[in-house]
Amino acid sequence: MAVVGSVLARLPAPLRAILVKHRELLKFALVGGTTFVVDNAIWYLLKLTILTSKPTTAKAIAIIIATIVSYVLNREWSFRTRGGRERAHEAALFFLVSGVAVVINLIPLLMSRYVFDLEVPHVSRFVQEAADFASGSIIGMLLAMAFRFWGFRRWVFPDELGRTRRDAPTDDAAASGAHR
Repeated sequence: MAVVGSVLARLPAPLRAILVKHRELLKFALVGGTTFVVDNAIWYLLKLTILTSKPTTAKAIAIIIATIVSYVLNREWSFRTRGGRERAHEAALFFLVSGVAVVINLIPLLMSRYVFDLEVPHVSRFVQEAADFASGSIIGMLLAMAFRFWGFRRWVFPDELGRTRRDAPTDDAAASGAHR
């Protein structure tokens, strides 16, 4: 039995039914949590070392790396039964949607730093870092995540193209069998 199936088998039936019904969103959220860690680890590593005077550049680099990780995880797990386009076309659409999401993600950080002047010397270092985290890693990422989920389902991995991929065995088959 797959990992997802074994976890679902241990849950109460009503909760299991909700999770199975919304499994695509749940998988997308788990991928998002993983890329959140990747994004922030890289952002803070760059921001606190070699890009101290360029926090938005550091954030953009971190988002791009996290987006590559996201493509692999979403294609092979979250939206496994969707899509069906040629891989190069699918990847181009993925990175186009993700490129728009990068801009959406950076807007709150840019506003925090350069519109509201929430940076040293106008505020303390603590306030600057708290504002950066809130605007870049919370607000920006949530806005970008909502856009990505919508864009991925709509254009990158549309359900109507997923018939051919549904024939492949998935961990979802084990998950749906877990509640019998």
